[in-house]
Amino acid sequence: MGDAEVIEHFYGVYLLYCMNPKYKGRTYIGYTVDPCRRLKKHNAGKKHGGAWKTSNRGPWNMVLIIHGFPSSTAALRFEWAWQHPHVSRRLKHVPKKKSQQRVFEFCLLVLSEMLKVGPWCRLPLTIRWIDYEFFDKYSSYVSAPMHMPICHGRVISKKIKKTNDIVETLDKLSIICFICNALLEEKEAVSCIKPSCSLVAHLICLAQLFCKDNMILPIEGVCPVCNTNVLWGDLIRKKIGCYENLQELSSSDEDCT
Repeated sequence: MGDAEVIEHFYGVYLLYCMNPKYKGRTYIGYTVDPCRRLKKHNAGKKHGGAWKTSNRGPWNMVLIIHGFPSSTAALRFEWAWQHPHVSRRLKHVPKKKSQQRVFEFCLLVLSEMLKVGPWCRLPLTIRWIDYEFFDKYSSYVSAPMHMPICHGRVISKKIKKTNDIVETLDKLSIICFICNALLEEKEAVSCIKPSCSLVAHLICLAQLFCKDNMILPIEGVCPVCNTNVLWGDLIRKKIGCYENLQELSSSDEDCT
């Protein structure tokens, strides 16, 4: 397996395999910023920070982890879709698990399909097999775009000390579009008129979401985060710096609710 690779700014989605003879073959998909610590918690049980689905069913083996996500939000969305392939609108084409199909093999099938569709197919992800025996047996089950390396070996996450000269860089790395899940630069960003809303998206993405019936320009739409009905003109005025009055009005509305 060689030495473990040390990676900074680590966001990963992992696949566990149960080695307990009583529950052997069960799987668990989760998110972590520290694979080594997270696996220890799973095997220690719920009282020590593990998930209730894995508690008292160990030992668990972390056999595979996907990393390279630009932010925790991107990784968590990937985790949710991998856990719920038949609920995710991006994975409706994935066939349901066959009765004779092993759960572990089905998880690998879903993973391969996820890596082929947007937004995940555009991300600089790495597919890392941590357990060599599983890599040797199942590596052919996972296919990925050419820009995503498939490797094996342990990985250690290294925390980044946020000194003043890199805080701004890290903050920019963590901004992604709520709609397309791609990286987002400040000059391309638009946010909701409500100060309390967390929506941040590409201007183009939000315009496409608001446009209906082949409209050239949007008139209004519903914010995908807070469900507020928003006029497109109000969003543009906020972006170009003419939003002071609207912000005060929005704050007044919140006080009344």
